[in-house]
Amino acid sequence: MIQTIRNAWKVPELRSKLLFTVFALLIFRLGAAIPVPFIDTAQLSAHMTAQSASIFSLLNVMSGDAFAQATVFALSIQPYINSSIIIQLLTIAIPALERLQKEGGEEGKKKIASITRYATVAIALIQAFGYYTMINYYGLVAEGIWPAVVIIAAFVAGSAFLMWLGEQITEFGIGNGISIILFAGIVARGPNMVYSIYTGVANWASGATGDTVARLHPAFIPLIIVGMLALVAFIVFITDAERRIPVQYAKRVVGRKMYGGQSSHIPIKVNMSGVLPIIFAQAIASIPATIGMFVPSAQVEGSGWHTFLDIFDTRGLVYGVVYFLLIVLFSYFYNTVQFNPIEVANNLKKNGGFIPGFRPGKPTSDFLSKVISRITMFGAIYLGIVALLPTITGNVMVALGSNAGQGLAIGGTSIIIVVGVALETVKALEAQLMMRHYKGFLE
Repeated sequence: MIQTIRNAWKVPELRSKLLFTVFALLIFRLGAAIPVPFIDTAQLSAHMTAQSASIFSLLNVMSGDAFAQATVFALSIQPYINSSIIIQLLTIAIPALERLQKEGGEEGKKKIASITRYATVAIALIQAFGYYTMINYYGLVAEGIWPAVVIIAAFVAGSAFLMWLGEQITEFGIGNGISIILFAGIVARGPNMVYSIYTGVANWASGATGDTVARLHPAFIPLIIVGMLALVAFIVFITDAERRIPVQYAKRVVGRKMYGGQSSHIPIKVNMSGVLPIIFAQAIASIPATIGMFVPSAQVEGSGWHTFLDIFDTRGLVYGVVYFLLIVLFSYFYNTVQFNPIEVANNLKKNGGFIPGFRPGKPTSDFLSKVISRITMFGAIYLGIVALLPTITGNVMVALGSNAGQGLAIGGTSIIIVVGVALETVKALEAQLMMRHYKGFLE
């Protein structure tokens, strides 16, 4: 990776793209530090820290702590991601959008992109209103209509600006702009994680005790580092892993020329759905804790809500089992949406291609469905392991007297996103370098 960046820096055009990307990320981090007026950010940050099991903790991770600080970029690019997923699903359910995507060409892509932008603003408006309602419920904002309008408008404007900034990075920078912004938000939490580890070790050395005091035995530090490196290596291996289905094209004569006859393959990624199943599963599994934030009786010992939340505690067995099953369910659902075996089989048949040992048409689609089902199960198990491993590690550390390990519960999701975006960006740089060093046929 470092060598690729060095080689790219030597090319003037790629150097300007890298500088543009870095400058855009600096703007993102600057906006993530500008607070929205009329909000008690100190009390809000303390409240968000105490509610680590709710959906808001996931939103805070994706925004690089901007959500807990109620800054201009508090909503981050989550509205755009949600909008893209919704439009992608609607293209399957609505025939008009499906025709626009497949047959509209470049103009159709522009129309779908425009629809996605409008949907992003609408989703950002809903999320901003929900966020304002939550902080107003806890009395953390100034009263009145004008503060409400300013807060909601600031959140929506920040989300719309990040959507535009991501598109600019995609066009004038390196890699996918939305992914780069998400990557920067997660990486920005690195110093806080290092500081929390330092604080935990210092509290252990000083002998500080208490339920709210983070404590970490120094012996866990090398184990955490080795475990993180092993997890990154495992994620890189699975991210690049794929099943290649051989395809043979029949020979055909057109005029005086013969076409076809070559061999190819259909690459099927082991983890085709990426990190989306984890995000969806975590959003649903954390619904009880999120609802409990708005129910006063949830804080009372012995109440029905308190007992219910204890059952669905993020460190409990019930939560882990539900979380794992939801990841498997969403993995199958998303892969079904992404890969259509019948369509692939029909395209192979139209182009004179076939999978050796299987007749074109239904036998081919049945074989592809069986392969996808098996690969999806393996990918879902991989996602479940990566998502639950930090939680299991945190429970083991708590059992051994180091409660600072509880903050690792969302580490699996973050590492998958960071590693995936880093690999995609390096591949984009390598592709740009290859294009500029290709000598062509005339030399």
